[in-house]
Amino acid sequence: MKERLYLFDTTLRDGQQTPGVDFGLEDKLLIARMLDDLGVDYVEGGYPGANPTDTAFFGQRRTRRAKFTAFGMTKRAGRSVENDPGVAALLDARADAICFVAKSWDYHVRVALGCTNEENLEGVAQSVEAAARAGREAMLDCEHFFDGYKANRNYALACARTAWEAGARWVVLCDTNGGTMPEEVARIVADVASVVPGSHLGIHAHNDTGQAVANSLAAVRAGARQIQGTLNGIGERCGNADLVTLIPTLMLKADYRERFELGVTQEALAGITHLSRAFDEILNRAPNRQAPYVGSSAFATKAGIHASAIVKEPETYEHVPPETVGNRRRVLVSDQSGKSNLLSELARLGIPVDRHDERLDGLLSEIKEREAQGYAYEGADASLELLVRRRLGSVPAFFRVESFRVNVERRFDAMGRLKTVSEAVVKVDVGGDVRMSVSEGNGPVNALDRALRKDLGELNAWIDDLELADYKVRILNGGTEAVTRVLIESRDGEGNRWMTVGVSSNIIDASFEALIDAITFKLLKASTGEAMPAAAE
Repeated sequence: MKERLYLFDTTLRDGQQTPGVDFGLEDKLLIARMLDDLGVDYVEGGYPGANPTDTAFFGQRRTRRAKFTAFGMTKRAGRSVENDPGVAALLDARADAICFVAKSWDYHVRVALGCTNEENLEGVAQSVEAAARAGREAMLDCEHFFDGYKANRNYALACARTAWEAGARWVVLCDTNGGTMPEEVARIVADVASVVPGSHLGIHAHNDTGQAVANSLAAVRAGARQIQGTLNGIGERCGNADLVTLIPTLMLKADYRERFELGVTQEALAGITHLSRAFDEILNRAPNRQAPYVGSSAFATKAGIHASAIVKEPETYEHVPPETVGNRRRVLVSDQSGKSNLLSELARLGIPVDRHDERLDGLLSEIKEREAQGYAYEGADASLELLVRRRLGSVPAFFRVESFRVNVERRFDAMGRLKTVSEAVVKVDVGGDVRMSVSEGNGPVNALDRALRKDLGELNAWIDDLELADYKVRILNGGTEAVTRVLIESRDGEGNRWMTVGVSSNIIDASFEALIDAITFKLLKASTGEAMPAAAE
């Protein structure tokens, strides 16, 4: 019979300590629903009463299935548990469980708390007992546990034992500084399991050595049965254990799949790529293309010899089927490609072509020549599709830019403040009607975008929701005659994303080329009714 593993998500508390991340109330409500639908067992909401957002958040019912968890300190030394305002706020919160945090390193007890080891243990026992009396599931995060264990094993174990004997459902061992190695985690967790049953032990790993996931798995192998982590591994410093990586590993890898079960269904697992990228949307950041399982490059193949094999037997270069996590296989077309790459990509794009078509050799040569000039089509699927369809004669001439001009001026306004103004003039042919538009913008690229869209007429109905999601510039060689490559990621109101590329010795020209491709790609899909690239791709 399989053993149950429990997932504890701390995105809304520990994850919010990520620099630049600050969730509003609606964000927290949305993320809690996403986690509930995923199938995690605990959703940690933050500190009740600590700020207006968390106060409002704890005032609502946030999850249907997952246990909603409040987080806070154990009682302070020198006062009773009944008179500690922090503990009172936790007990008053509308939460199913309470996760207390306490020092388990005697060095921190002395320096940070300024109390005795015995007073710290008393705070642990009385706080856990108070939560249990209030009918809440109690747990203790043993902060700095692994460093504390290595400094004073007996005291660290005493902290864990005290929480367990006081009635804690979970005693969670925290690698707060993130510097513990997997072999150390395994050894220490196994030792703690002689004091607290493994079925009541948890692991909370930080990623300061890049091993938070490895440390979490080591703890599970050593007996821990609760895993704490965050979506996409966000968290202070280098982040926390990434649940988006851990969940597929636990469900798909034989060593774990055959021994354990989670509350996550196969259907939910198949949506984890979409969930990961939807979460990045909430954070307003570009998804990590090389993220395990869910990144757009996680199942991408570039070398021609690899592509030839993967087309025949995907298992040759894939450790799990991409569809199990809602991702897809990508056979990239680049200067390292062979015909197998190109044929695979054409099939994915839905472009019918015979493998003996004489145009394929010319198309492949053109792609390699353009890559030599600086284009990077493995990172710009939309530009590649347009190039292919143009050569095969299937892209309508929606519009043609005949010329453009950009003027950037620094000047003082009426209040004497220095400001920079960008003005663009675009001459465009739309169905034989040549028009010229002028527009100002927040920088030259924005000004060009506004000027171009001004005179596209009825075409604008198809691109009203198009906006820039990300913009990357790379200088390909040094000196004053450097070649510039610009990658633009666009998105629309449906959550679709696509990448385009432009190359020129002039950064504005390269940007405008990528922008024109982005607009043309959207128009092509809208006019033909073809599906855009899915948000999870």
